[in-house]
Amino acid sequence: MKIQWFPGHMHRASKEIREKLPEMDLLIEVLDARLPGSSENPMIAAIRNSSTRDIPCIKIFNKSDLADPELTEKWQAYYERDKGIKTLCVSREQPEKIKQISSLCRKMVTISDARDREIHAMIVGIPNVGKSTIINTVTGRTIAKTGNEAAVTRQQQRIKINDDVVLFDTPGLLWGNINNEHSGYRLAISGAIKDTAFESDDAAFYLAEYLIKHYPELLTKRYELSECPQTEIELIEIIGRQRGCLRSGGQVEIDKACKILINEFRLGTLGRITLEEPISFENENITAQAESEKKIEDKKATKAERKKRWRKNRK
Repeated sequence: MKIQWFPGHMHRASKEIREKLPEMDLLIEVLDARLPGSSENPMIAAIRNSSTRDIPCIKIFNKSDLADPELTEKWQAYYERDKGIKTLCVSREQPEKIKQISSLCRKMVTISDARDREIHAMIVGIPNVGKSTIINTVTGRTIAKTGNEAAVTRQQQRIKINDDVVLFDTPGLLWGNINNEHSGYRLAISGAIKDTAFESDDAAFYLAEYLIKHYPELLTKRYELSECPQTEIELIEIIGRQRGCLRSGGQVEIDKACKILINEFRLGTLGRITLEEPISFENENITAQAESEKKIEDKKATKAERKKRWRKNRK
């Protein structure tokens, strides 16, 4: 399933970020702890890496209470291989930990290096990752609009946290071409992509396959099963029967059952789950990049062949 969702306000925001990020003292990127790789915007990483100076970065693993703690540790170690990156795990239930962001900003950027003796930090994140809730918590007041849907924030805001830290908030931002098909599924499952932009049954079957392989014990516990189902359709049908998603004749309404599975993942009622690990994610991206390059070469070859035939017919 190829998922693309890049509304107009995201295109505008991406242009503004490209212009302003090189001027910042610090980057704060909010990630979904359940998919740290897929929720990292490659466009932001490219801008940071291409800057003429090193822009330090804090990667906030939000919703960490819903993620697999062992895999979270692996992802933190993976990102902190870069000396300019620090990670912080937070959740909605940990307001005091979220408030540590301000002191962490001061540790990563010395006041003498910051312009006007203020630390200018840009905060970015994919849609529905909880960025606005983090901003409201760290400032102690309601500044950013929150909502349990993708793309609530639509424009940039300048927010003063205290006397020496200023946040530049940006809209939830995806990227124009999600080459890694697995990332597309994970972003859809997590709620980063609007539900109307993908087929729920397709995403749910992807999730079911992953859970059967990696978290069978959580499935048997949640749905009170003696053993884990072997196939995705078996799991979906079990959920449908348990939740009363039945048509006349006892046939399971697959679409409703699929939406229930996705919703239970999002709420964390299935347990603490992470949808990817660093090594496999890197391999996925390598494969996706190779496939993308092959498609480009194939298009060039097709175009050249078409031109060759056209010239031949002209003679």
